[in-house]
Amino acid sequence: MLFQCSGVPTPAVRLLIDAAVPHRPVTFEAGAGNFGAAAAAALGVDPGMILKTLIVDTGTALAVCCVPVSGKLNLKKAAAALGVKSVTMADPRKARRATGYVPGGISPLGQKQKLVTVIDAGVEKQPEVYVSGGRRGLDIALSPQDLARLTGAQFSAISSG
Repeated sequence: MLFQCSGVPTPAVRLLIDAAVPHRPVTFEAGAGNFGAAAAAALGVDPGMILKTLIVDTGTALAVCCVPVSGKLNLKKAAAALGVKSVTMADPRKARRATGYVPGGISPLGQKQKLVTVIDAGVEKQPEVYVSGGRRGLDIALSPQDLARLTGAQFSAISSG
């Protein structure tokens, strides 16, 4: 089921409203487990247009990697894009503390701490992408350029598959 968002906005939605950025929040039944696949099915869009927000640990800091749910984050490519030797997936508790969001609902927007962000280059030319709106079952459609501008992100080929 798909319907328009209502109620108190998350920090991600509030950021978009305050910045007057065109966006479209939508809610859906998130299910349990593969939240990206659930979002693609509920929204009826290509899974390549839905980005998962992954928090990585560089050894000295956390960073954000946004890749299509149809792909997989390539840790070596992510490390190169971030200018470090290697990265690992961040501990979910550290990710939650840094972002203010629960895993499965982490948005690249409106995080508690502004983390360095990389978006997969494969979506740069798309008219819109979907990212988590800050809770499970809430996604936001917006242009990848607006997403990059608001997060200070760079585009880089960081996914495989």
